[in-house]
Amino acid sequence: MVSKEKLMDVYVLKRKGLSKNAICRQTGLNWRTVVKYLAGDSERKPYDSSNRTSILAPYYPIIESWLDDDVYTATWIYDRLKLMGYAGGYDLVKKKVREIKEKLTLKAYIRFETEPGKQAQVDFGEFQVADEHGKTVETIFLFSMILGYSRRPYHEFIRRRDLTSFLDCHIHAFEHFGGVPEEILYDRMKNVLIRQLAGKLEWNKEFYSFCLHYRFQPLVAPPYAAWVKGKVERPMHYVRENFWRGYRYRDIETANRDLSDWTARTDARVHGTTRERIDRRFEREYPSLHPLPEHRYDTSLKIYRKVRKDCTVVYQGNSYVLPHRTVGKAVLLKVKDGMLGAFLDDELLVSYRIPDGKGLLVQDERFYRALRGDIVQLQRKYNNRPFRKGKAKRTLGIVGTTVQTVTVSVRSIDEYMRLVEEE
Repeated sequence: MVSKEKLMDVYVLKRKGLSKNAICRQTGLNWRTVVKYLAGDSERKPYDSSNRTSILAPYYPIIESWLDDDVYTATWIYDRLKLMGYAGGYDLVKKKVREIKEKLTLKAYIRFETEPGKQAQVDFGEFQVADEHGKTVETIFLFSMILGYSRRPYHEFIRRRDLTSFLDCHIHAFEHFGGVPEEILYDRMKNVLIRQLAGKLEWNKEFYSFCLHYRFQPLVAPPYAAWVKGKVERPMHYVRENFWRGYRYRDIETANRDLSDWTARTDARVHGTTRERIDRRFEREYPSLHPLPEHRYDTSLKIYRKVRKDCTVVYQGNSYVLPHRTVGKAVLLKVKDGMLGAFLDDELLVSYRIPDGKGLLVQDERFYRALRGDIVQLQRKYNNRPFRKGKAKRTLGIVGTTVQTVTVSVRSIDEYMRLVEEE
């Protein structure tokens, strides 16, 4: 079949007065084809849909008003229109929403699919909690991990994006899936990557120890290439638009329970890309996940401190008393959930609740009693002799032969008087 561009060339050349043979030479078409198109045999009347009214037409003003207020997704609008009586399909809504939004830029890329158990993707999102006046009163964060093959998600709200919370969310996700993927793709976040120098990646040491414990390979996406992590970027947007928008927040624990219930329901939906139910696709992916290790990784914040002469270590502006036998030694502090534990090798020395405020001394009286009763320590402090109550210290003289002895002559006063009279 001749393209529309070629057909247009035939018409233009004919208007210029060229003969059929000349048109054939310039277009490369067979003379029979040129004659046929010039005779109009190939023209088809287009389908006239001008008189046909879309079932979505009565809802156009509503869609436009919603999109004037915010950038709602087509799924969010479709769900609301169904409650208002719309009986049409989702594709009509999606097409209309696309037209109204009038995308300014388009980026083309090849869709990347992974084998079962091969890859997961991780991302963070910020969510604001507002009061009745619309003022933001709290910001919480959403951790999301999505399995690449089945698209099964794990979502969890957290208060802080510190390393401990970050690793805990991984553990919860692995236990939710019942296994560990072969590799996980991240943004260039500080919890994962320290820097890239001369093409070599410098990983966060604690994070990389975590990777070795669970035996998965960490990967980082190129800078400013969000489409590389599209499998988790789109579900993050899906949670924001279909769960969070309009949600009445009470506390983070309740929000996580509600989010978990909502996620379980959405696992039964047909995914827009794979065209399969997420839960059924996960059934095929589950056997390819690596098994969980025997023990959980210790996600406590780990810090080494040297014990000072006053038997204390300092952490975040407060001093913590440890046994006097650790003075001068390096101890390991493990911090998590408001508790500080001090370890010497594998021995737990003490656990303290971290107080509010700064400049405080956190102590355990038994450590002072042990110091007062340590005879060896007392001997070291008091000239290597046992300390006896009420006994004064002795003053020691000079001992040795390095000091010269000086002989002094003694004379009477009469000798001095005689010398004066002679003068």
